[in-house]
Amino acid sequence: MNQVYRRRFLRDLGIGAAALPFVSNLASLGWAASATRRQRLVIVFSPNGTFPNSFWPDTQGSEFELKDILKPLTPFKDKLLTLQGVCDKIRGDGDSHMRGIGCLLTGIELFPGNIQGGSHTPAGWASGHSIDQEIKRYLQANEATRTRFGSLEFGVAVPDRADTWTRMVYAGPNQPISPIDDPYQMFRKLYGNVEDRASLVSVLDSVEADLAKVERLVSADDKRLLEQHTSLVRQLEQELAAPATELDHPVPELPRGVRDDNDNIPKICKMQIDLMVNSFLADFSRVATLQITNSVGQPRMRWLGIEEGHHELSHEPDSNQAAVDKLVKINTWYCEQVAYLAERLAATPEPGGEGSMLDNTLIVWTNELGKGNSHTLDNIPFVLVGGAPNMTMGRALKLEKVPHNRLLLSLAHAFGHTIERFGNADHTSAGPLSLT
Repeated sequence: MNQVYRRRFLRDLGIGAAALPFVSNLASLGWAASATRRQRLVIVFSPNGTFPNSFWPDTQGSEFELKDILKPLTPFKDKLLTLQGVCDKIRGDGDSHMRGIGCLLTGIELFPGNIQGGSHTPAGWASGHSIDQEIKRYLQANEATRTRFGSLEFGVAVPDRADTWTRMVYAGPNQPISPIDDPYQMFRKLYGNVEDRASLVSVLDSVEADLAKVERLVSADDKRLLEQHTSLVRQLEQELAAPATELDHPVPELPRGVRDDNDNIPKICKMQIDLMVNSFLADFSRVATLQITNSVGQPRMRWLGIEEGHHELSHEPDSNQAAVDKLVKINTWYCEQVAYLAERLAATPEPGGEGSMLDNTLIVWTNELGKGNSHTLDNIPFVLVGGAPNMTMGRALKLEKVPHNRLLLSLAHAFGHTIERFGNADHTSAGPLSLT
């Protein structure tokens, strides 16, 4: 059903266009975007490397044990794929933090520029687009998989200042995309009809009467979906309307950064994840990114009893056991956010399909460095959770220093987008990784 007919249908039924976001995913109205399996991609970023000894499983295959950092994902072990040995081989201008985040999803060099890092040469933006945007373009080119937004970029405590350390998503060369790290702003993008926190008026109040007219026309399954959707939005509205502490964004300042108070990061992160899951439920998008802080991110995680900034702790030597313990605790907290996302998706039935939304969603959790104090771009943390075609989950793999471009190719192929190269072609000559 095309957009013109949808508008005519709404008009003839006597309901407003504001109800469209809530009913556009109902299969019994013939408005579902696709009758085939929906595949979604979420890329979650956390910064400053990990602590490998507490991260990577010791054993390959299906008989692996999760180390301390990954233990929050224990309930999803059968849907987990750890990929040790994936390396960012992109070189050129910029320091490791800059190339780490700027080349992470683009797989291509940074342009020369005037942004000076902690070492090496200055650099600019990435010289190509990111894999999430490649997949978005592929999906948006097909009416059966086209969605309202194509992709959504969520952030948590990402600095307003735009530089190479703060952006990982690119629409094209020299075209970084800023994540939205204010849940209220994201809510407004998704649902509109709101002005600011002080004068927040319920979106549902203006459409509930219209939704009642639609309910009598849809199947019992779609009626339950509509009720679940509106219930989730109502809950999110209440959370967003509550008084909130202003988030003070840390600005990257090498080598130490700025120690701003980020005590509300956990709340913001939860709200963003809830909004993301609800956007998938409404089929607003099938591609999303969640960027938690930024490369050289310096949150002080006082909710974990840690006063030091994350980036400064990541520079401590391995002999500093107190710092190691704190880094393990920090990275475990990041893993808990991934686990919460997986939990929300697993608890949500797939609209118009079988199983849960997690069955049809691939979460990719990654980082700009393999290890903070060495600034290595080898063994970049890549942990996959959920389900995707041509990927066998429930395993721990150890690979032989493969270029991460090959993994980016694998992500595209999981969506049926069988491109032969992505980013720097020198690193994709062996084709996508075999993950079956």
